Amino acid sequence: MHGVRVERVRDIPAIETRRDVTRAHRIAFHLLLLPHRGAVRHMVDFADHTLGPDDVLWVRPGQVHRFVTDPARCDATTVIIEPGFLDPRTASAAGLDVWDSLAVLHPTTIERPLVNLALAHLQAEYEAALTTPPDRAVTLVRHCLAAFVLRIGSASIASRPPSPVSPLFAQFRKAVERDFTRTRSVSAYAHTLGYSRRTVASTVKTATGQTAKEFIDARVILEAKRLLAHTDLPAWRIGTHLGFADAANFSAYFRQHTGTAPAAFRTAQI
Repeated sequence: MHGVRVERVRDIPAIETRRDVTRAHRIAFHLLLLPHRGAVRHMVDFADHTLGPDDVLWVRPGQVHRFVTDPARCDATTVIIEPGFLDPRTASAAGLDVWDSLAVLHPTTIERPLVNLALAHLQAEYEAALTTPPDRAVTLVRHCLAAFVLRIGSASIASRPPSPVSPLFAQFRKAVERDFTRTRSVSAYAHTLGYSRRTVASTVKTATGQTAKEFIDARVILEAKRLLAHTDLPAWRIGTHLGFADAANFSAYFRQHTGTAPAAFRTAQI
C-alpha cells in the first residue's frame, strides 16, 4: 500500500534486497523495527544498537542504517511510514515531525502490551487491505497506523531524559539542520537567531554538554559520513556540498574530527 508498509523482516523475499539492507543506506521515510524474540543488532548513523523484544528501533528520514543481524534470522516486524501519509496533527503528536537522534525506545511494562496490540491490529488491517475496497482499506490502515504511532510516541517520551529542551536551543538546532552546509560559524547562527554569541554558546552547552562549535561540527561530520557510506560521490564533491573550498580542506577537517581519511572511512563501511 502506498504510504505505509508492514512486514516481517525474515519474509523479505529477494536475496538482493537482503544484501541491500545489510549495507549502509539512507532512507527517506520512517522505519520502526520491533523484535519479537531474540536479540537484533542494527546500525543507525554509525552507532550499533542491540535490541530485545521489549525495545523499538526508530530510524528517521535522512538517517543511514543497516541490518547487522542477518535479516533471514531476524524475528521482527518493520513498519515503514512515508512522510505525509498521516495527517499533520497525528504526525506532530507522535513526534514524526521532530528531529531527534534517539534511536532505541523502551516502552514501559504498561505501554508494551498496548504497543503490541496496536501493531497486531495494524498488521491485520494491512493484510486485509488486499481484499478490501481501496478507499476503505486506506482509511482503516491510516487509523490503525495513527493509533500505533501515538503509542510509539508515548514510548518515545518515556525513553527521553526528563530535562526539557529550551526554546533557544530548539531554534539553534533547527537552524543548524537547515544551514550546516553553508556555514559552520557560531557567530553566524547567533546573528540569524538574534542572540549574542555568548548566549547561544551557553544555551548549547547546557542542553548538550558540547560547545556550539562542537555541535555544528558533529552535524557536518555526520552528513559527511552518511554521504561517504551511502553514495559513490567522490570526496571532493562531498566536500563542496558541505561548503569546503577544496578537497584538501575537507579531508583535513574530516581527519581532524574522526581520526581517519574520508576514503578509509568509506572502505570500512563496505
